[in-house]
Amino acid sequence: MDLRVKKTHYNIQQALLVLLKQKSLEDISIAELCRIAEINRGTFYLHYKNVHAVFERYFNEIVDDLKTSYELPYDLTRDNISNITPEMIKIFHHVNKYEAFYRIVFDEKIPLNYYKMLFETIRSFIKSYHNHHLINLTDDELDFFLSFTANSIIGVILQWHNNDYKQSPKQLNEILMKLIKLKQFDLN
Repeated sequence: MDLRVKKTHYNIQQALLVLLKQKSLEDISIAELCRIAEINRGTFYLHYKNVHAVFERYFNEIVDDLKTSYELPYDLTRDNISNITPEMIKIFHHVNKYEAFYRIVFDEKIPLNYYKMLFETIRSFIKSYHNHHLINLTDDELDFFLSFTANSIIGVILQWHNNDYKQSPKQLNEILMKLIKLKQFDLN
């Protein structure tokens, strides 16, 4: 992709993030998106049909990167999760890269729409990636497994958000490794 095109997409995405902090996607106009991105409407329409198309492209970019980050440790260990090392975990590097987006998704003032989209997307790629391991589960068991796993991922990211992203991705990798290796909780 041409460098100018990349820069235009980047500027439009950054403008979208600025506006999503202030209002819902439905309330964002092309005119204000263009003003903040410092492009004209003709340039916008060369790349996108509407504001939803900008969000969809950006969301898909984020999801593709998240999916790759999620799958990497499984690929490196050939699904033998007991061989995982902290260096193999890239999901927190992903969140760090797209922190501005995650700040919006987890902002208490923002409707749950983006959170739910993220949740359903994570469930979907977990299902497709682990499908060969899940054949013995009933439909109900599968739904609970997918929700449990997706919520585990989102829960750790949400806690990081609540900590204002103070920990480094490396620190979170180490915390996650401890959680993975945790066999049982001693609640006494």
